[in-house]
Amino acid sequence: MSAKRVAVVGALGRMGCMVREVVSREPGLVLGGALERSGHESIGQPCDGVTLCDDPARAFGDADVAIDFSIPESTLRNLSAAADAGIAYVTGTTGFDDEGLKRLRELAERIPVCHAPNFSLAVNVLAWLVREAAAKLGDDFDAELVEIHHSAKRDAPSGTALRLAEAVAEGRGQELREHLLLERAGDVGARDAGTIAVQTLRGGDNPGEHTVYFVGRGERIELVHRSATREHFATGAVRAASWLAGRAPGLYGVEEIFGLEA
Repeated sequence: MSAKRVAVVGALGRMGCMVREVVSREPGLVLGGALERSGHESIGQPCDGVTLCDDPARAFGDADVAIDFSIPESTLRNLSAAADAGIAYVTGTTGFDDEGLKRLRELAERIPVCHAPNFSLAVNVLAWLVREAAAKLGDDFDAELVEIHHSAKRDAPSGTALRLAEAVAEGRGQELREHLLLERAGDVGARDAGTIAVQTLRGGDNPGEHTVYFVGRGERIELVHRSATREHFATGAVRAASWLAGRAPGLYGVEEIFGLEA
């Protein structure tokens, strides 16, 4: 069987470099395209056996699947090009607004797409644990989340924090939008029952930490994930790309790929 060809969006960025490294170590996968922003000084230069380019149609032309960690407007533009090329698309981009998510779902009607805020296996196991804990602990335990990321991160709270908050809501049988709290300031009064609160910290070069607190009377549970590198994000995305390539069009969850469905 021939190797699956992976195109990397933002191939010379921090995540792009890590994804290319992981692809190079995986049997059955090869780099099939490398895309960078227009005007990058290395456009036209060799990149792990392919030519770095700024044209998504060219980058995706010889690929079976693309991997993208970028920003929403870039992701939607390149996802549209991937749909035109008929290749699968894996994206860990966060910060989409409702219209952006709607467009992503529309494009997933044409090609297989996996969109997740975090591709770390451990983080997704954490989300599974959070859902189970919320279901077992019930209303007697308040749920609070704290996340910290590097100072250059653009969106807040992180997509991972929102996914963990969603896991709490799923475990409780709630609609997250009706219970999510992102800010406390001033005389806010007593905590409303059922609230799922997320607090955001930013600083330094931290790749990401997430802590979920279940706080009861006289006791609490803390579920924590700390990242020291970004390699596990890339490893999970490459695993997802290998799984996704060649599947039918649709929007796939990373939980299905990792066997963590509810």
